[in-house]
Amino acid sequence: MTTRRSVLIALTLTLNALVAARCANAAPPPGKALKIGLLYAIREKFDPESNPIDQALTQSLRAHGYEIGRNVILEFRTAKGNFERLPALVADLVRLKVDLLITLGSSPALAAYHTTKTIPIVAVGVDDPVDIGMAASLARPGGNVTGPALNSAEISAKRVELLKAAVPKLSHVAVLWNSTLKSMMLQFQQVETVAPSLGVTVQSIRVSSSENFEQAFEAISKARAQGLIVLFGPMRGNDLPRIVDFVTRQRLPAVFEVGRGVDGGGLMEFGPDIAELAQQVGPYVDKIANGARPGDLPIEQPTKFSLIINLKAAKAMGLTLPQSLLLRADRIID
Repeated sequence: MTTRRSVLIALTLTLNALVAARCANAAPPPGKALKIGLLYAIREKFDPESNPIDQALTQSLRAHGYEIGRNVILEFRTAKGNFERLPALVADLVRLKVDLLITLGSSPALAAYHTTKTIPIVAVGVDDPVDIGMAASLARPGGNVTGPALNSAEISAKRVELLKAAVPKLSHVAVLWNSTLKSMMLQFQQVETVAPSLGVTVQSIRVSSSENFEQAFEAISKARAQGLIVLFGPMRGNDLPRIVDFVTRQRLPAVFEVGRGVDGGGLMEFGPDIAELAQQVGPYVDKIANGARPGDLPIEQPTKFSLIINLKAAKAMGLTLPQSLLLRADRIID
């Protein structure tokens, strides 16, 4: 009896040790590193030391037992603002036989989705994945794509309300959007739907290439728009600085996505923090690496949104922002 009991105890301890080791080391089989392809559209490099999004991504992976250089081989590719390169970059990652792909933003995700239907894709920050045809539903995507996404149409409508709060007499707003992206079209349509209820008419400023921006700026100025909503969707990496420079010189109140406007002189940013979405990557990677199908993993959407206000820019534009709006801000730049 004593011997049998000792054997049972030993087996229990061994099983507990194996379970603990599996939780600590997560999915890669012993001796085999997980090969991950990481695809960006604009950024120059992967910088987990100083970039908040890259920090969040690596921390999320590490929290689930995946450490770059130990049991993860990271193959990083970026289009550096040249979106036409994205399909070739995905094809390169496919040739390297990566185990899964992580993409940041709608364009890299779409490029990956149209290139491979077999390699799992964890897409971060995709605009309306169901509406653009990348997933059958949020609860059950059905294909090889999942990950934390954005309900950008709803967010865009909220930006109209915020601009109206900042400029109470606002009656004419210009919307700058990239007409080559379906996700941008959906966002614009939502702005167009909500604006009349706020007494605001909408001026559509469509751009399809970087060469269109000067003409777009001229149209905004000529129409004497009282505000601008920027539905980002650049063609090149330097498009955003051009937009920020324009609104600063024109003293034009503008609402941007989070991380894309106020530091350069724009008035407001509103939306989810992409770094917070990147923090959700680890669980997706872990489940897929342990055998889950991407199509069975629900696409999560953000529940927290940030409002950032540049008070210095407001003063330069001659705006006195209401206290009710300032109290809603998560961060104020003085």
